[in-house]
Amino acid sequence: MTWQRGRDSVQAMLSAGSLDTISGAAATGLPLIDSARGLLGSARRESTENPEAAYVLAYDAARKSCAALLAQQGLRTKSTGHHVTTEQVVRAQFGGPFDSFATLRRRRVEIEYPRFPGDDIDETEVLAALDKAQRILDSAIQLLPQLSLFRP
Repeated sequence: MTWQRGRDSVQAMLSAGSLDTISGAAATGLPLIDSARGLLGSARRESTENPEAAYVLAYDAARKSCAALLAQQGLRTKSTGHHVTTEQVVRAQFGGPFDSFATLRRRRVEIEYPRFPGDDIDETEVLAALDKAQRILDSAIQLLPQLSLFRP
């Protein structure tokens, strides 16, 4: 069964070419979930020593959790704008904790490409990011078995 919420958005992204379909062994989210778990563990270990790296790792864990949901549906983002497309798909389809992926994504861009000197990240912000990434991962783990290949 195709996930119904956000179906029109997914179909529009497929038609626009921002999403592609995959099949076979590639259409499973489990390896991405495993990777997300590892990234989140690394982020926790770096949270006090290197908050910037910890935030980026937490973001990557959240992104891979989201990508797992796409893969499970036989979907993959194209290389141009794939982080934004991932955000749009999971927010359209699942909402809830996935809405916080937008905040994580925007802040990660600020960290990677700072506009102002001293625009540093502190441990409190990292802890909040870790919490959001954990919620996204936990939700993805719960949703994964409910998903099947997306059928237009």
